[in-house]
Amino acid sequence: MILSWRTGGLLLGLVFLAAVALVKPIGVSTQFVILDGIVWNSVEKSAVVKSEKNKSGYASPNAYLNKSGGAYAKNVAQPANYGLLFVLAMIGGAGLSAILRGGVSRPERTMPAIWRANYGDSPWKRYAIAFASGFVVLYGARLASGCTSGHMMSGMMQTAVSGFIFAAGAFAAGIPVALLMFPKDAR
Repeated sequence: MILSWRTGGLLLGLVFLAAVALVKPIGVSTQFVILDGIVWNSVEKSAVVKSEKNKSGYASPNAYLNKSGGAYAKNVAQPANYGLLFVLAMIGGAGLSAILRGGVSRPERTMPAIWRANYGDSPWKRYAIAFASGFVVLYGARLASGCTSGHMMSGMMQTAVSGFIFAAGAFAAGIPVALLMFPKDAR
């Protein structure tokens, strides 16, 4: 079953509303920094230490992890938290969606016609470009101190002016890039 963009948008909006009402606004790029910290802390035990100076009870020599009174350092020391569970649920949801769509081995289901018209049917090429693109987006999100879901989607839901500015910038950059990447029509 493939949902229309309207139904998908409505469901996404409801998920965001539920997240804000029940827990906090959605934003996930920080969790990748937390994951880096978890790996670092497993190799070097001084990456995160207990501290009575910070209100979280934890500190790190890394300025980013030490931000917000050591809140990120605490997430590294105690990784079973909402943010990490949310990221794992996103990965699981994507996998479930792929299975329900019929798997990832059928190009007609996993690659839009416009992709095939411009880049061919190779799933490995699609995966490599998707991975590289995801890396660039994540790198940009960390430079901007937040991701698309945090800045644009959660920000606009909370009527933050910065959320609307970010959305305008994202579309102003994304539309020309899409036109350059997909010059061939799929029809």
